[in-house]
Formats: sequence, C-alpha cells, structure tokens
Amino acid sequence: MKLQTLLLASALALVGVSGLAQADSKPVPYRYGMPMDVEKVISMNEPQTDECKVIKADIKFLDKAGAVQYVSYKKLSDACMFQN
Repeated sequence: MKLQTLLLASALALVGVSGLAQADSKPVPYRYGMPMDVEKVISMNEPQTDECKVIKADIKFLDKAGAVQYVSYKKLSDACMFQN
C-alpha cells in the first residue's frame, strides 16, 4: 500500500513540474508555409476586444508525434464578424 502511495505521489509531482515547464514556454511565431502537423488542439487563446483589428492569438496542440507545440499567429478579431 505504501509503495502505491509513493508511486502516486511521484507521478503527481512529475505532472506538476511538467505543467510549470509548459507554462513558462513562449509560443513560436507562425511563419508562412510552416508545417502544422496537428493531431489534437489543447487550447486556443486570444485577447478580447470590441474593435475590428488584427490581434495575436496562440494555439497549443499535440502534433502527430505526440509532442506539444505552442504557436502564435495573427488574425482578425472576432469583433470583425459583426461589422459590414
């Protein structure tokens, strides 16, 4: 029973450390033609704005090799969908 508790505590500690390491990483800027081998999207973030303008958005995803990738890109804000 104690071995199982020790293994569980070790696994949780490793998950916590890896989460901190990923939180400190900065997104790589997207370049035209850059291969995006997306297997699964983990998160997408962008600043909220009421203005129609170009903003910087981020995407974190798992590639087909199982590695986490973090990429930033420019896009029109969602406010542009409501303007003529």
